[in-house]
Amino acid sequence: MSNISLIIEERSANIGNFMVGRLLPFREKRAVGPFVFIDHMGPAHLNEYQNMDVPPHPHIGLSTLTFLFEGSIMHRDSLGTELEIKPGAVNWMTAGKGIVHSERTPEYLRHSDKMLHGLQIWVALPKALEQMEPNFAHIEADEIPSWEADGVSYKLIAGEAFGKKSPVPVYSPLYFIEIKSTTAQKINIGDHLFGESGLYILEGSIKSGDHVYDPKQILITNDSTLCEFELAENTTVYIFGGTPFPEEHFIFWNFVSSDKNLIEKAKKDWTEQTFPKVPGETEFVPLPEPKIK
Repeated sequence: MSNISLIIEERSANIGNFMVGRLLPFREKRAVGPFVFIDHMGPAHLNEYQNMDVPPHPHIGLSTLTFLFEGSIMHRDSLGTELEIKPGAVNWMTAGKGIVHSERTPEYLRHSDKMLHGLQIWVALPKALEQMEPNFAHIEADEIPSWEADGVSYKLIAGEAFGKKSPVPVYSPLYFIEIKSTTAQKINIGDHLFGESGLYILEGSIKSGDHVYDPKQILITNDSTLCEFELAENTTVYIFGGTPFPEEHFIFWNFVSSDKNLIEKAKKDWTEQTFPKVPGETEFVPLPEPKIK
């Protein structure tokens, strides 16, 4: 019997002047553990007059995780952070009661050809921490736990698994794992997982039971402790999940909370521009109209 309960296909979405593939949330699955949002950016070739420019926009009630495969993004936020993220490193920004940030192509790349490819992820905060003070952490690529076993390469990008712990400062039990193999391999990692679990295929393919699954799909497991599959050669997948929260979390635009009143307050504060400012930035993204989901 297959251990896959749901297959989610990547859908296109527009984030300003940049198209991404949206993977979560999905109408049949709003979250996997504490993970509530995943965007696959690119791969995109940007020429000398094309740049990523996401003006200042707010967040509450979540942590964002940015992980690049190619390219570079300059992150600026209302804490005063100004930092370039490069492939393999992790930007982990915790919004708590409120933060504002922008994401742009660094100045030194704005007039040349470049690539951009990566994942942007939102992890909801536990109810007790939704109003915590915002903070920011940057973890370099060489600080991420990496190892090989039976011809398969692993990275524990965030959380705890396989008896290891990532230095990314998470706030609930979770894991975000890269698995890569250049040869066909059968692996069983269920003993190292817990809670809800999803698998995203970046490249290559996997086989589970009698079915073969290709890139741009998220597979949601019925039981994370039975996570077993076959990797085709030259395959890269990402396993993510963890312990789900007991209460429902609502999403409106960039705001996540278990309390709709906090979302309404954030909407009002952003409309009235009382959120903290990003130093050196004058633009901002207006509040959209859709209702709370």
